[in-house]
Amino acid sequence: MSEPTTPDAVFRAGFACLVGRPNAGKSTLTNALVGDKVAITSSKPQTTRHTIRGIRTTEHAQLILVDTPGLHKPRTLLGQRLNDLVRETLLDVDVVGFCLPADQRVGPGDTFIARELIDLGRARRTPVVAIATKSDLVDKQRLAEHLLAIDRLGEWASIVPCSATRGDQVDVVASELTAALPISPKLYPDGVLTDEPQMVMIAELVREAALEGVRDELPHSLAVVVEEMVPREGRPEDDPLMDVRVHVFVERDSQKAIVIGRGGSRLREVGTRARAGIEKLLAQRVYLDLHVKVAKDWQRDPKQLGRLGF
Repeated sequence: MSEPTTPDAVFRAGFACLVGRPNAGKSTLTNALVGDKVAITSSKPQTTRHTIRGIRTTEHAQLILVDTPGLHKPRTLLGQRLNDLVRETLLDVDVVGFCLPADQRVGPGDTFIARELIDLGRARRTPVVAIATKSDLVDKQRLAEHLLAIDRLGEWASIVPCSATRGDQVDVVASELTAALPISPKLYPDGVLTDEPQMVMIAELVREAALEGVRDELPHSLAVVVEEMVPREGRPEDDPLMDVRVHVFVERDSQKAIVIGRGGSRLREVGTRARAGIEKLLAQRVYLDLHVKVAKDWQRDPKQLGRLGF
């Protein structure tokens, strides 16, 4: 990865936050900017629950990306806490990337976020780069209309159309975000792509696998906790095995049946898909032990939210 060199060739480093309504392509863009998978992606909205930091290090800059849950009108205590998480993150970054998917019309949710970002700009003078994500899903005329609608929403440092899945203009997005960073030495060593703990990354990989191909109701109701990670005793040094025990929590018995599937078939698929990602992350073989449990109405229960890490 390389960014255009600045005339004085100074090094810049700092934090960028990607915001937008749910399913605006923030996690996919984070992964494209970093060049590896550090945030889970799904066609279902509300799949991001934690701020995932992806780190893009080049010769002249280090861009630390903070991926947040989508800002939305909360219907549960979980929703309120996720919104608070976004607002707290916004107060502590150097630049904001406002993601607006090109395949969806600019709507009330985008206007709500735009107002919040305009207020942030007034209070802290944080620059905002507007990003028209998913540009590959529309024709040129529709994209031009979308860019004009974004321009009418507010005053932005720049407006960039991009396609994270196809790689179109991802480097331009990186350059625009990087230009707003302060002059600073590196904040992380070379080769580090994320500072998320392994157990959080493993939980996210399991949740991503569990969300594949399920009904719309499930993403909001599914939480994953890694109970333990223990190296298998007695294994040869050149062929270690990690035992990973994971609990998948849902709110109702009917949801448990969806995750498990007929005769456990779906849970086996989830395990196979998740294990592949976990083995890549840990760079070793893994025995993944998955259990599905019901935690009734956990999204509305402060005690259960705390136990599940929210």
